[in-house]
Amino acid sequence: MSLWTSLEPASATVDPGGSTTVRLRLRNTGDVVDEYRFEAVGSLAPWTTVEPQSLRLYPGTTGSVELTFAPPRTPDATAGPNPYAVRITPTEHPEATTVPEGNLTITPFTEVRAELVPSTVKGRFRGRPKLAVDNVGNTKVTASVSGSDNGDQLSYDIRPSNVQIEPGRAAFVETTLKPRQIIWFGSAEQRPYTLAVQRSGVTPLDVEGTYVQRGFLPRWLAVCLSVSMALAITFVMLWIGYKPQVRSAATEQLQEAGVSNLPPLPSPTAEAPKAPSADIPAPPAAAGTQQPGGAGAEAGPEAGPEEGSGAGAGGGGSEEQEAEAPERTAATAVQRLAAKDPTGRHICYRVFTAGQGWSDVACDGDTAGTVGGGSPITAVNTASSGTKGTSSGAYIHNPASTDGAGQYRDPWQNAADGIDVHVGSTEKDAPHMLGFALSVDGGAGTVCHTSYVHNDTWLGLACDEPGAGLAFTYVGTHDNDLWIEAIKLTV
Repeated sequence: MSLWTSLEPASATVDPGGSTTVRLRLRNTGDVVDEYRFEAVGSLAPWTTVEPQSLRLYPGTTGSVELTFAPPRTPDATAGPNPYAVRITPTEHPEATTVPEGNLTITPFTEVRAELVPSTVKGRFRGRPKLAVDNVGNTKVTASVSGSDNGDQLSYDIRPSNVQIEPGRAAFVETTLKPRQIIWFGSAEQRPYTLAVQRSGVTPLDVEGTYVQRGFLPRWLAVCLSVSMALAITFVMLWIGYKPQVRSAATEQLQEAGVSNLPPLPSPTAEAPKAPSADIPAPPAAAGTQQPGGAGAEAGPEAGPEEGSGAGAGGGGSEEQEAEAPERTAATAVQRLAAKDPTGRHICYRVFTAGQGWSDVACDGDTAGTVGGGSPITAVNTASSGTKGTSSGAYIHNPASTDGAGQYRDPWQNAADGIDVHVGSTEKDAPHMLGFALSVDGGAGTVCHTSYVHNDTWLGLACDEPGAGLAFTYVGTHDNDLWIEAIKLTV
């Protein structure tokens, strides 16, 4: 069996969101009647339609089918040349399959979206909003971020001020707002501001937010201090104006009785000082101070149980309270966020670093861990809210590895919203973590991450792809000789 094929044209161009058609011509050069089935293959197959899907040809006759390409206006439609192919399967000789190939060029388009999280921040000396910049185009975007406001009332510290974002990815820009003047007394004032995402040759994308600057001292405290000061001044003035005069009434009565010269009093005779009497009791020792000879020797049989235990109970109470104070985990932090924002999605996390212990809890894109310190992470604690739970598994160093990869040794850990998930180990000499797998909403939700790898740098921001067959995303490296030192997570 033989078959002649031709794509007209062999190379075509299409805009994302549009469509284009290519004609496939074929001739049955064999000596039997055959029916041919057509199937698009390759990365463009989901966006390719073949009409008709089958064609019957007599020997020596020619037929044609139309290939229609309709890539969507999404980051999945990669800009530039994209090869495609059509599999032609003869019914009479299915083993003699023909696959003609062509090239489709998808034109580039750019689309950037930005959002402030949160849009309103409050503070006395600073505010720390985050700007999420999403590249929903099909080409890499380079942009700079700057801030401005009416009256130049705020200063801006933007990190990083320039970002490069791959198609379908997002970048988080941390912004610190500082008021140029402090409000010492009085009510809070709203200061609107704008963060501009600027790209070369394109009108800047402005994102507006509000910084609510609070007074250093609340109004009620300022009123109390003013009233207290006025009362103190009034009291002093009254004391000065009505100060009592103290006089000796006895001297005045003697003068009225005519007694002017009183005999002198006899002078005291020199006398050796007396020794202190043995009957005078010694003063009691101060509470909580141990006397020489031991507290038990001084207390005596008269010291009751209340006196003997009062100082001890008072001295140890604060230590017991500190010992019983609950540890601040990822769950306690995310529960507070959920109480403030019941309808939002949040994730909090902390890491256990060898030789340093647990880090402070970080939430929603903040850094947990030590960047560039060289100390490996051996355990991670996560908790989320608004995501129907969290699942995670630790990928750790494998000393017996022969292919340079680590291992999943422990089973996955699952927990509902607001509950801690711990992976890894906090024991001494625990293996360091190369990374960990993470999932929210049972694999149907979105979680994004970036991590700092030892002797490297921050990895690019990555997210899972709900609905694309991926049930989780992986944070870190697979190299058995490396480890993660810090992480950032968002949902």
